[in-house]
Amino acid sequence: QVQLVDSGGGLVQPGGSLRLSCAASGSTFKSSRMAWYRQAPGKERDVVATITQGGSTYYADAMKVRFTISRDNAKNTVYLQMNSLQPDDTAVYSCHAHPPLGRYWGQGTQVTVSS
Repeated sequence: QVQLVDSGGGLVQPGGSLRLSCAASGSTFKSSRMAWYRQAPGKERDVVATITQGGSTYYADAMKVRFTISRDNAKNTVYLQMNSLQPDDTAVYSCHAHPPLGRYWGQGTQVTVSS
């Protein structure tokens, strides 16, 4: 079993920044592909960014310039640095883990971008 705890969300003004964290339990973090998803009100959940076991990263087109995903295997933690946030970025952001067996979700953290 893997447990994921998402944190770092909050209220930020347009143009501001936030860093989300996802702390994972268990011994499979290093062998897990990790990702961040987001779900805005009334919309489907979409992938934001993915990082492989080897550190390769992939981003949704709208996030390539503003967001950075990273991982610290020593801390079993994956991060999402978000810059130049806009109201359209308002959503619940959730961490996702894909180890060799199973798939797991964090509980989500709310990001609200508003003046």
